[in-house]
Amino acid sequence: MKVYPSSYTLLNHEDGKVVPIAKSERPNLNTHLFKNDAQFDHIFPEHFQLLSPKHWTPLSVAREAANFLAEPSARVLDIGSGIGKFCLAAGYYFPETFFYGVEQRHELICLAEEAKAYTTLHNVNFVFGNITQIDFKEFDHFYFYNSFYENVDQENQIDGTIELSESLYTYYNQYLYNALNQKPEGTRVVTFHSLAQEIPPSYKLVRASKDALLKKWIKAI
Repeated sequence: MKVYPSSYTLLNHEDGKVVPIAKSERPNLNTHLFKNDAQFDHIFPEHFQLLSPKHWTPLSVAREAANFLAEPSARVLDIGSGIGKFCLAAGYYFPETFFYGVEQRHELICLAEEAKAYTTLHNVNFVFGNITQIDFKEFDHFYFYNSFYENVDQENQIDGTIELSESLYTYYNQYLYNALNQKPEGTRVVTFHSLAQEIPPSYKLVRASKDALLKKWIKAI
């Protein structure tokens, strides 16, 4: 598994270029970052702040989900980690668990690594790649904020780089279904805003909250 190296760059959205930003140009937010969603989102460019309500996990959801997934030394994978909000919040709240995010957009990986640098978290890492390139055997538990839905959502895309395709949406769901089905008994999964098409029947729904949008699953015998 290739973990993307730390980056101290942000994207300049006026001309599309990547420009270096010295760490000293921003305050060390650290714990202040996790006071509320507005505080966390504010460290990103305005375009990504506006995407937060529909694309980035709220801090309250991240904390509740991570509370279910976190175990000492466990490795938790966020499938489609975006700017890294879930992993960073979860890593902050549960320092004894390791959180990984896989994201296929290089731009978002850069932003996630920049945010990570300001949190000084050592239990969070990001992987640049597609979910089909991930070895699920390397992880114990999983978080899924329905990142595949963007393949069929014509109104709320992050950018124009993701193909609109029903068949691709179905393929990704089936791929995740098969990968989860091969995991051992006791594997935990948290889904948010998902229709549970990616969850095999071997997983038992333990609890639903946040108006049933947040669901917690455990693989039974």
